[in-house]
Amino acid sequence: MLKPLIALLSVCFFGLLHTEPAVNSKAVLARRQIPVLCYHQIRDWRASDRQVDKNYIIPPAAFKAHMKMLADSGYHTILPDELYNYLTEGAPLPAKPIMLTFDDSDGDQFAVARPELNKYGFKGVYFIVTNNLSKNKYYMDRKQVKQLSDEGNVIACHTRDHANFNKLKGTDWDTQLNIPTRKLEQITGKPVKYFAFPYGIWNSVGLPELHQRGFKAAFQLDQPRDTNDPLMTIRRVIDCGYWNTKTLDYYIKHGFGKPVK
Repeated sequence: MLKPLIALLSVCFFGLLHTEPAVNSKAVLARRQIPVLCYHQIRDWRASDRQVDKNYIIPPAAFKAHMKMLADSGYHTILPDELYNYLTEGAPLPAKPIMLTFDDSDGDQFAVARPELNKYGFKGVYFIVTNNLSKNKYYMDRKQVKQLSDEGNVIACHTRDHANFNKLKGTDWDTQLNIPTRKLEQITGKPVKYFAFPYGIWNSVGLPELHQRGFKAAFQLDQPRDTNDPLMTIRRVIDCGYWNTKTLDYYIKHGFGKPVK
C-alpha cells in the first residue's frame, strides 16, 4: 500500500515542477505593447488584385524600403520567447524592439523577405500552414522551412489548412492544431510553442484549447486583446502594400497603445 502512495506522490511532485507558473494577466496588460508587424504575400500587384487584396500584398520594393527604414531607425527584431518573457516577467528587451511575422508559408517570404532580413541582421517568425508546403511553386517547401529555423528564425503554427478558429470543434482541434504542430516539430527538430489565428479571427471560448496543447502565446490581428487571456490574443498590424515608410513609422509608434518615442 505504501509503494503505490509514494509513486503517486512522486508523480504529483514532478508534475508540479513542470507546471508553468500562473500568468498575471493584469500585469501583462499593464506593460507597453511591443509593435508586431504581419506580412503575407511579397510580390508586385497584378491587374486582378482588388484594393482589399493590397492590404495583404506588399510589393518587393516597398518591403525592402520598409526594412531599410526599420534598420535606419534603430529597431531591433525580437522573437516570441523574448516577448513572452517581457510580458510575463518584465524581462528587458533591446532598444526599439519590434517583431516581424509572416503568415501562410508563401514562397516569396523565403525568396524576398529572407535576404532582406539577413541584410540587417533581423529575425522573423513564420506561421506555417502545413498543407501549403510544396502545394505549388508559390509556396515554401520543407527544406526552406528547416533552413529558416536553422538560421535562427522561429517556426510556428497557423493550422493545417488555414481553418477558421471559431469553427473548430471536436476532432478539428487535433486536425488543425496537434497534427500540424507535430509536423513542424519533425521538420525543424524544435518545439512549436506559438500560434497565429487564420484571418486574425478568434473567440475566447477556444483559447483554452491552445493552453491545453502547450502553446505559450498566440497572435491575432488588430483587435482588442482578451482581458482575461492577453497572451493568447497578442496584437499585430498588417504592413499594407500601399503604405509608405512614413505611414508605417506612424503605425509602429501609435498603433500599439501609448506612442513609442
